[in-house]
Amino acid sequence: MNAYRLRPLNFPWPPLLYGAAFVAAILLDRLVGRVPVTVMTGSLAWLAGGLTAVFALALDIWAVRTLMEFHTPIMPHRCACRLVTTGPFRFTRNPIYLGYTLMMIALGLLTGNPWFFLAAPAAAVATTLLAIRCEEMHLLARFGIDFERYCRRTRRWI
Repeated sequence: MNAYRLRPLNFPWPPLLYGAAFVAAILLDRLVGRVPVTVMTGSLAWLAGGLTAVFALALDIWAVRTLMEFHTPIMPHRCACRLVTTGPFRFTRNPIYLGYTLMMIALGLLTGNPWFFLAAPAAAVATTLLAIRCEEMHLLARFGIDFERYCRRTRRWI
């Protein structure tokens, strides 16, 4: 099969992975209880969590709008039409996944549930292994040297 016809993923994993991490954090908090770690509490935690959540949501919206502007699919299991390197994609190759990760951290701050701080990097690692690497191979096959140049100047996460 032609590499240009290959889809980056067979299934849209990242939303499922972050959803599973969210459920795991909630269940671990209920079943295991709070781990003995100091978590910021009170109004400072609410402020930090709220600001992080707003930033994460704004980053996701900005990334989706940028993709829509270039008429390229948002869902990770569809083929890319164009290599988007503007908007939030100037700063990170995966702004939507970064937004998901930041939202998990924000939830940890807002709820005082420290399991979210463990779930966030776990979801990020799983997303990198199961989705991002496949997406990057798709983009490399599709856009070649232009994607390589983009990778050299823009980090995968931050």
